[in-house]
Amino acid sequence: MHIAPHDNKNVPIVDADDPTVPLNYFNIVKLKAGEAFEYQVPGYETCIVPATGTVDVSVEGVEFKALGNRTADVWDGEPEGVYVPVGAKATIVATRDTETFIAGAKYDKVLDPFDVRVAGIDKVQYGSDDTKTHRKIKHILGQKQNGKVGRLLVSELFTVGQGGWSGFPAHKHDTDNLPHETRHDETYNFRFRPNHGSGVQILQREEGKPGDAYQLMDGSTIMIDKGYHPCAVMPGYEMYYFTILGGLSQRSLVQYFQPTHAYQIETIPGIKDMVAKFK
Repeated sequence: MHIAPHDNKNVPIVDADDPTVPLNYFNIVKLKAGEAFEYQVPGYETCIVPATGTVDVSVEGVEFKALGNRTADVWDGEPEGVYVPVGAKATIVATRDTETFIAGAKYDKVLDPFDVRVAGIDKVQYGSDDTKTHRKIKHILGQKQNGKVGRLLVSELFTVGQGGWSGFPAHKHDTDNLPHETRHDETYNFRFRPNHGSGVQILQREEGKPGDAYQLMDGSTIMIDKGYHPCAVMPGYEMYYFTILGGLSQRSLVQYFQPTHAYQIETIPGIKDMVAKFK
């Protein structure tokens, strides 16, 4: 499902128990310097990630100062995040004008808050210019945070160069069928550089049958409940997407690659390493 770019006025774009992706939560909070925003999400662990700007974060009295270092856009520096336990009260105070992402996943245990600074980001690069799949992934809550997080995975994905495909070879993760696949709901928020760029999200729910395609604009949100879901950006533009994954029964993601295209796993440099970083 595609949610067109809009001013959400700090109201969740994907709220708790969403009928399409009930395992996910997503909000975008925009604040001027000096403004504050407070939230609690019962039944969901969350992660605060400034897209731009700098914020101070308080989680049930635990302070995390000066989170976020980017100014112009998401390409302008490295991400940082704060993990917020299930149902905890979090307060965000902008020290510079900010647009802040709040990502969440359904979970039933309360853990401890912590921050992820630039040194804690887990980076992986895969694909190639020749295969039009060159990508860089920055895991904010990834493999390095195993044991500290329940079922939430949070990453940022960037195209390398202009134009090409992401999420390819096509894969899905809509069924708990270990060791072959896990059920993980997924939510994306897209950005383009220049910001008048565009892309397309494919969602093919059944092998061998035509699926749906959604035109992506700067600020588009995509919710993925089931099916194979590659996406592409037009030539001449760079694409970014903020990624939220929430598992039904475990945190580690096991992707099932579309049989039609799975042989290309062997031809795309680094794809196996990329898959491992989601576990």
